[in-house]
Amino acid sequence: MATQTLDTKGMNCPLPILKTKKAIKGLNAGETLEVLSTDPGSVKDMEAFCKSTGNKLLDSKDNGGVYTYIIEKS
Repeated sequence: MATQTLDTKGMNCPLPILKTKKAIKGLNAGETLEVLSTDPGSVKDMEAFCKSTGNKLLDSKDNGGVYTYIIEKS
């Protein structure tokens, strides 16, 4: 279960990433953030975001157009 959930459904790039960045700042190392998005571009964006920030993308799935990401703060 994620520590916190961030709903960015209906938002387009770059808003999901900007909001994710802000939400991750408020977490402690090891805590997780669940991000919900409807932006298909967010798939590559979240992978790139995690790679560049060093946070771990634990899970990524597409539930009929709603993308769910679980990110662990490093």
